[in-house]
Amino acid sequence: MRHHTHRKVSASKVTISELMLPSHANFSGKIHGGYILMLMDQIAFASASKYSGSYCVTASVDRVDFLNPIEVGELMTMKASVNYVGNSSMVVGIRVTSENIQTGKVKHCNSSYFTMVAKDNEGKNVTVPPLLLCSLEDVRRFFNTVKRISLKKERDLHEETFDHTTPEALAALKDYRVKYEL
Repeated sequence: MRHHTHRKVSASKVTISELMLPSHANFSGKIHGGYILMLMDQIAFASASKYSGSYCVTASVDRVDFLNPIEVGELMTMKASVNYVGNSSMVVGIRVTSENIQTGKVKHCNSSYFTMVAKDNEGKNVTVPPLLLCSLEDVRRFFNTVKRISLKKERDLHEETFDHTTPEALAALKDYRVKYEL
């Protein structure tokens, strides 16, 4: 199935809200980070599949920084949308907030970016529709993703070229809370 018509970012928007239960909590009584990641993966799948009209798989997850813990009894909301498309890949931006339903106070808990790839029934990559940006907010998110992709390419290149076996590299370990016995 080939797509040539551009699709709006709004075609990818998905929101889920869920009440955080004691069964979702970790040993310190906050909502388990792994549970949040699982829900983020689900909403990324939903957003990318909705946008592309194809089955999608998670290719990578850009850093997830847990800014504020989510408490039991809070209403957690995730909003996702496709911010960027490649040929068969889409970058889905996800924003997680939680609301204290008694006070109405809302906190930003984390934001992350999932790279999803569209697949056909045989598991081969399929082309996704090109993106139609309809607001300056869409444009901002698109360019932020372009910037993140180029930074990741630079970082990967540095990791490939960095030689950790040199005397200089080993000497630099003294700057960290580590020692080596080789």
